[in-house]
Amino acid sequence: MNSYKYISLFLILLSVNHVLFAQEKLNPSPYTIETTYQKLKKDHPFIKPVQELVSEEIKAKEDVTYRKVNSVTLKADVYRPSKKRRGGYPAVILVHGGGWASGSKENERVMAQHLAQNGYVGVSVAYRLSEVAKYPAAVQDIKASIRWLRKNARKYNIDADRIAILGASAGAQLATLIGVTSNDPMFSEGGTKYSDEVQAIVNVDGIVSFIHPEAEEGKYAAYWLGGGKETNFITWKVASPLEYVDENTPPTLFINSAQPRFHAGRDDMIAILDANNIYSEVHTIPESPHSFWLMHPWFEVTLNFTLDFLDKTLGER
Repeated sequence: MNSYKYISLFLILLSVNHVLFAQEKLNPSPYTIETTYQKLKKDHPFIKPVQELVSEEIKAKEDVTYRKVNSVTLKADVYRPSKKRRGGYPAVILVHGGGWASGSKENERVMAQHLAQNGYVGVSVAYRLSEVAKYPAAVQDIKASIRWLRKNARKYNIDADRIAILGASAGAQLATLIGVTSNDPMFSEGGTKYSDEVQAIVNVDGIVSFIHPEAEEGKYAAYWLGGGKETNFITWKVASPLEYVDENTPPTLFINSAQPRFHAGRDDMIAILDANNIYSEVHTIPESPHSFWLMHPWFEVTLNFTLDFLDKTLGER
């Protein structure tokens, strides 16, 4: 769906939100690999938290500044194969979850490291959380990280024509929205010579619509979007990736838990992709909780599904 029809109303609504919505702070619990393990281990005593990968096959450049905006410095962790390759490696931007309010790029470091060990450049990025800036700031930040990556493609031995985006939970909603709104003027912050387009999307247990009948998002979404769905419906709509899915959408992989609420809008999106002959995959991990990707044995399953999909959609590594 073309986003131009929403732009004027969207901008008016955002300006009104800053005046009308004086929301209480959320005070979210820390969302880390360790806190996830402590939360899940009682019902899943066999799990183990993922550990960072140390390997001579990987070059790491951590806490690299990719953007400064409104006195906020945003950083990225870049992991790439040690061996130089002519033409560069395909790259994957990784977006952490945490209800748009918590979490950090460190949650995606392990996945980025394993992608690097398997012939990809993995880039885990920070973005402004809802306590710092409301929607669409996070979207603009991540799009800026893609442009930054293209600008620095030679430095990090990246093929700028082969970039995917992977997100988990709230990060999956963000990743999908970014993937379906390539170079969209709604999220533009001025002219740039570098594109924010991606060639593939990996959605790990994230909704693709805030307004779908299956959606159950509540206070965390309301806080990020500047108000509840009843009073702020247009913003909830324009923040929903499903509204933009069309013939230009990149190939998409869904890796889901067994928790239905995190599938909201997925089947509708797949139907549109199918109608346009766009490749997609769906994998649901049986008896798995949300945040499964941060724990063994589900991490390996997530990694393998991701590698197989990226090999198919981005081509030779």
